[in-house]
Amino acid sequence: MIAGFIPASGGDILLDGRHINGPGPDRGVVFQSFALFPWKTVLENVAFGPKMRGAGKAEREKIAREYLTLTGLAHAAERYPNELSGGMQQRVGVARALANEPDVLLMDEPFASVDAQTRMTLQEELTRIWQARRPTVIFITHDVNEAVFLANRVIVLSKGRVLADLDVPLPRPRAWDALIEDEQFKKISGQVLHLVRSA
Repeated sequence: MIAGFIPASGGDILLDGRHINGPGPDRGVVFQSFALFPWKTVLENVAFGPKMRGAGKAEREKIAREYLTLTGLAHAAERYPNELSGGMQQRVGVARALANEPDVLLMDEPFASVDAQTRMTLQEELTRIWQARRPTVIFITHDVNEAVFLANRVIVLSKGRVLADLDVPLPRPRAWDALIEDEQFKKISGQVLHLVRSA
């Protein structure tokens, strides 16, 4: 509904005071499946949004290369999605969403299909990218530690209702090595886990 793919079932969804009535470039989406165009290179995938906005070839390539550099993929610009690991494909998805410079980045369990080590690396990468660009990110996850690691605020949902809205005042930048034994991180994660299990 926030992305505008389906109509709201009730009430209104507003972004900066504007009603959301459909998809728009002010909202970027990163899906759980990589959802890349397999026939396009990495550069062409990332340049797709700017192309749809009417950017000329030189401008959209410049934008795409900037976001590939930001996501650590400059070296893979001319490769195709099937030549990349799952983690790299998902970083292309993030770069593609960011290339439209959205106000809001919607991420639907984007790291669920990669291995645990890659997932931790991608989580750290996302916090670094967020630090550089600062879009609002709405990140959906079933992983409690992931939610607490990434978020400034965790909203716990169950059966269509809000169970809790918790602040996460952990300092940034964040890295797993520093946080894994942090008492405040453990406390907040424990709170969230308790809420999830009690629901």
